[in-house]
Parts: sequence; C-alpha cells; structure tokens
Amino acid sequence: MSSEALFGLKGRVALVTGASSGLGRAAATFLALAGARVVGLARRAESLEQWRAETDGQTASLAADLAAGADIAAIAARVSEPFGPPDIVVNAAGLNLRQPADQVTPEGWERTIALNLTVPFFLAQALVPGMRRKRWGRIINFASLQSRRAFSNGIAYGASKGGVEQMTRAMAEAWSRDGINANALAPGFFPTELTGPVFADPSVSAMHAGSTCIGRNGEMADIEGPLLFLASEASVYVTGQVLFVDGGYTAR
Repeated sequence: MSSEALFGLKGRVALVTGASSGLGRAAATFLALAGARVVGLARRAESLEQWRAETDGQTASLAADLAAGADIAAIAARVSEPFGPPDIVVNAAGLNLRQPADQVTPEGWERTIALNLTVPFFLAQALVPGMRRKRWGRIINFASLQSRRAFSNGIAYGASKGGVEQMTRAMAEAWSRDGINANALAPGFFPTELTGPVFADPSVSAMHAGSTCIGRNGEMADIEGPLLFLASEASVYVTGQVLFVDGGYTAR
C-alpha cells in the first residue's frame, strides 16, 4: 500500500472539539492540511473564525458550549451539515480547574467530569451511526499524563482523564467490529491555555522538561505524526490504545 493510501485523509471529514485554542486548534489545523475537511467546534466564535482564516477553505466552524448541558444530538446534527457525517472525531476540548483536593467543590467536579469524560462519550455515540454506515471511523480521545500519574491540584482532572483511558478501551470493544477504531492520545506538557500556569513559572516548566527522556517539553508539531497515524488507514489494526506523546515522561 502506498504512503498516500496509508496516511492520506483526502475525502475524509473530521470533527475536532476544542478547536479554538491549544492542542485542539493544532489538531484541527493539521488535519485540514493533511487533506481532511474539518469542522472545528468550540465555545469562542471569534477564535474559531480566526482559525478558519488560517486554513484553506475546507473547514467549517460551530460555536457551542459543550459544558453547559448542551443538546449533544442537536450538535451532532449541526456538525454534519457542512460536509456530511464525520469519519474522524477528535475529542480535544478539556477543563482543568486546578483545585487542591480539600477545595474541590461538587460544581467544579461535575463541570470537569462533564466536559472531559461525559461529553466525549455521548458525542461519539451520536456520530457512530454515520461511521457505521461507511464501515469506517476513527475516534481519537485526549487522555493525559494524569490518566496514569497523580499531580497536585489535579484530582478532578485526573479522575476524568483516568476515565478517558478506560472509556477508550470500552469504545473500542463496542464499535471496532463496525470498522470504527477508538484510541487516545495522552500528551505530556505542551504550551497551551490549559497548561498556562505551568509555563508561566520557568522553574516548573524546566522541572517537567527534565522529567522527560528527551529533555524538553512538547511543541505543537510533536502531536501531528501521532494524530495522523490514529486518524488514517495506517491505524486500521490499532484500537483501544493510549499513545503517550510525552517525550518519555511516563517511561521514567
């Protein structure tokens, strides 16, 4: 099989949540550059339009707040309007309130679990029928170092991301026989809005860089190869897996 047949995304439709910033935006941009028609979904309409201006026209955007008791079925229908039902779903939207365990509130816990764990499942569930009709689909969830590691001020976030890892395996068990593979990317420390407090302190940033095998924190381009692999035909026999893109942080 040619490299284009393995890795090409021409003719594919992708949905990326959290597309207005951070790794979600990087993922949406790269999938468009790789040939997919991409729908970017996020809360901030202005940021989404800025993202669209940076791409080549094979993109569309939908401003919606997934964390506010959203009607997932209605959102799934709307994201299918520009290019048809998505073949690829990237659940990149996330929330980390960074609350110490003794200060976690029920409201903060519920918000975190809802956006990081509940929404990805029900959004994928709503879009599976379209993939099933094609006998081809790729669900890519965003896990985290905190799927496996405990960090201070991260108990709610870590619980949600631990859930993402198990949810990904359960999705694979449920849908892979229909040609729909489910995997997750688990990034290390990348410079995003979510990790702003880490990179705002040079000593903390340096500490995390020193905790990797490679010796540096992540750069946006580092996510592109792993993302393309999981989004393409190249991963046809890979499902239920979590790929840590962390410079070897979890290897130490």
